[in-house]
Amino acid sequence: MIDDAVFLARIQFAFTMAFHIIFPSFTIGLVAWIATLEAIWLSTGRERYYLLARFWTKIFAISFAMGVVSGLVMSYQLGTNWSRYSRIIGNIIGPMIGYEVVWAFFLEATFLGIMLFGWNRVPRALHFAATVTVTLGTTMSAFWILSANSWMQTPTGFEMRDGVAYPLDWIAIIFNPSFPYRFSHMMVASYLTVAFVVAGVGARYQLEGRHPELARTMLRMGLGLAIVLAPAQALIGDMHGLNTLHHQPAKIAGMEAHWENDGPVPLVVLALPNEKAERNDCLSSWPAPEAFCGRSASLIALGSICSRCAGAGHSALSRSSQAGRPPRSAANHGSRTASCVLPMRPPLFRR
Repeated sequence: MIDDAVFLARIQFAFTMAFHIIFPSFTIGLVAWIATLEAIWLSTGRERYYLLARFWTKIFAISFAMGVVSGLVMSYQLGTNWSRYSRIIGNIIGPMIGYEVVWAFFLEATFLGIMLFGWNRVPRALHFAATVTVTLGTTMSAFWILSANSWMQTPTGFEMRDGVAYPLDWIAIIFNPSFPYRFSHMMVASYLTVAFVVAGVGARYQLEGRHPELARTMLRMGLGLAIVLAPAQALIGDMHGLNTLHHQPAKIAGMEAHWENDGPVPLVVLALPNEKAERNDCLSSWPAPEAFCGRSASLIALGSICSRCAGAGHSALSRSSQAGRPPRSAANHGSRTASCVLPMRPPLFRR
């Protein structure tokens, strides 16, 4: 398996993506929080919000730079690791990535200088406007990247000619069936990440007795945001999973390690998929078979412990063709550790 070029390409791309996503998932929410701090400072005049905004702007600058550098590597790997795939979908993904660069990255880069170096050099209102513009740029960057990624999972609004995808309806392409769930899931995840990081830093300062007023402010704002967004994220994640179950049932089967689907299925906590024997080795399901918890996957996916997942389009791996199956080990273990941009390709894009 280690000699397989596709497997090696997946490993390399997964490593690059796993490293890159750390920084956008932090900076998207962080710059929005900095803008909030500036807005409160301008409206109340309280110095602690100004000091917090200055402090977190430095952290944002470092994280933003790391995101840009790692993102460039990832974009090049789309061509080096997935050259044939890029040729097929280039007419659609190419413009969308171009929109991300022109609409978002250029917008961020233009006003980032004012945001970083304009403190006490430009009017406060202008600096606040620059921060808000950078916030808008990061949001638009997430919009276009998530739209492109979602289209690769649920492609619509195109036609195939001579093995190449051509756009027919850009509205359908941009707002494809999985995009609303993926975009909202990513944005809330970013805000939640910042909420916990800010609260953690505030807690550390509070325990050490340093900057108590700033520490309490970070704790209150971070925990307050987390209390609101954490339940919302659980709801959005559930809707995203149901959307994936409807449009990509084989992916759900691979993620959950379901080889058979003759009845209510358990929630597999840990398994080593055996592709040759079409079964799971070292199976650990939550927590007992046949009883209520043995049907927990049916409950999560369909809201009923008596439902067969096939009723919603779930196809068991053993009944899927080899060409239509995602890589089982990668899908199963990856779904329990991290997200992957290219977990599987739609059948019409296969070699």
